[in-house]
Amino acid sequence: MNQLKDALSLVLTEIGNACAQANRSENSVQLLAVSKTHPSEMLREMYQAGQQRFGENYLQEALNKIEELQDLDIEWHFIGHVQRNKTKHLAEKFDWVHGVDRFIIAERLSNQRLPDQTPINLCLQVNIDQQDTKDGCEPSEVATLVSEISQLENVKLRGIMVIPAPNNTAAFADAKNLFDQVKSSHAHPEDWDTLSMGMSGDMQAAISAGSTMVRIGTALFGSRDYSQK
Repeated sequence: MNQLKDALSLVLTEIGNACAQANRSENSVQLLAVSKTHPSEMLREMYQAGQQRFGENYLQEALNKIEELQDLDIEWHFIGHVQRNKTKHLAEKFDWVHGVDRFIIAERLSNQRLPDQTPINLCLQVNIDQQDTKDGCEPSEVATLVSEISQLENVKLRGIMVIPAPNNTAAFADAKNLFDQVKSSHAHPEDWDTLSMGMSGDMQAAISAGSTMVRIGTALFGSRDYSQK
């Protein structure tokens, strides 16, 4: 417990320092704890240390954790690539989905959201530096997707998520420019408030560029054990 609590405290301090260097309020950046491959017991301890937002990449693993931790008021984020045949579980069990890169995915999430649930929060995954091996829509497709997805009833489109190539911190500035362009023409600019970028190794550069949500795993939980996935 103390180890996880200390790790959380250190990461929050680093976020605060990065915000101070960028002349930003530390409250302007949210911490998403990326908990994939780590057991539910570690998430429970991290929650008890004060962390409420958790991000998962693997659906079945995440569904098991959601069931095991249903007594906690966790805000669940799915940050993996979204497959069409998995949208029903995402629509019913998650608060946020970050990996949306096609209209059909957003449409299915909207249609499959349960009637008594609030709209699900979405981020568009954008292949900001056009890597051949990365998922995500092209930057040129974002404006059209925002226009189309914003018409859906049971989703709330919040912003974009990017995963630039390692050491390509210049892509963070490109993502911020794209984010600002969309916000300036958005029908509901108050909803367009999330720029999800930055991980354990490049968090400071992402915050300096304007990230509003950093996705941190290793710095919080330690190395991942993929044998348990």
